[in-house]
Amino acid sequence: MAFNLHGKSLLTIRDWTTEEVKHVLLLSQTLKQQRYSGVSQNIEGNKKNIVVIMQKDSTRTRSAFEVAAFDLGMNVTYIGGTGSQIGKKESIEDTAKVLGGFYDGIAFRGADHKDVETLSENAGVPVWNALTDDFHPTQMFADYLTILEEFGRTDIKFAFFGDAKNNMGNSLMLMAAHMGAHFVGVAPKEFWPDEKLIKDAKAIAKKTGAKIEFSDDPIKGAKDADVVYTDVWVSMGEPDSVWKDRIKKLSKYTVDEKVMAVTSPKSIFMHCLPAFHDTNTIIGKEISKKFGIDHMEVTDKVFRSNKSRVFKEAENRMHSIKAIIVATLGY
Repeated sequence: MAFNLHGKSLLTIRDWTTEEVKHVLLLSQTLKQQRYSGVSQNIEGNKKNIVVIMQKDSTRTRSAFEVAAFDLGMNVTYIGGTGSQIGKKESIEDTAKVLGGFYDGIAFRGADHKDVETLSENAGVPVWNALTDDFHPTQMFADYLTILEEFGRTDIKFAFFGDAKNNMGNSLMLMAAHMGAHFVGVAPKEFWPDEKLIKDAKAIAKKTGAKIEFSDDPIKGAKDADVVYTDVWVSMGEPDSVWKDRIKKLSKYTVDEKVMAVTSPKSIFMHCLPAFHDTNTIIGKEISKKFGIDHMEVTDKVFRSNKSRVFKEAENRMHSIKAIIVATLGY
């Protein structure tokens, strides 16, 4: 079946149909296979231009957008947090209209989800949410491309540990619903997603056969899981004052050897990165000194184990973002 996603933005996974999501996921797989086979993806005569706006710093997302666009023969402009007047001397709406006249697509990474919505409403070109405080939709395609490569299917049991109401928890729940997966959010009840969002995910799940559940019991939640996934407990932009509270409330939900021991025999560990699994970073050293811990959401042993797929998952950011660009810019 053909899909026409030309000109369509990607703001949340909730906004796309299951068929559209699956189409782009399979396109990600095809584009990755082409690149590994040495097939040129540089479209002759391609004069497209995209802009990547990162109000929050990024390694994987920025690199993925830039390399994907370069592979396709596109030009890329990068704008960092202090590189424009967006939201300062110029409104989001006015900036959107300006950039829409210059570029064929806009990637935006920031805090307030309303900002990316305003960009999409006013730019007149596709806008790709490269992360907001509420959602991280581009990451979802990399995650399920990894799952598809590992298991050959997407209707797996998926356990997300930690803050299940952050942008990753919200997005992974919605993506699991599209993919027909059995999603279990493993977190304290106060860290479960908004009820309305859960209701939206369950509405999608009714059509796909997915299951959406939550548990505050780590071992019960991880039982027979094919994928165990976690994310940092404190997101970029949050005040340092939340660290103590998050560590106290979420330390029970660290992915460790005991958790992985009850998963399915071929289970894998995933993380969108960066991860606090050791003290080999500035922040890791600071947290260790202040709270006396050497890891948070995952132990170093699990992170470096043969079940870990975090770096394969990271590479898949580029292939899947390339598919999003190709699909929405009409190639």
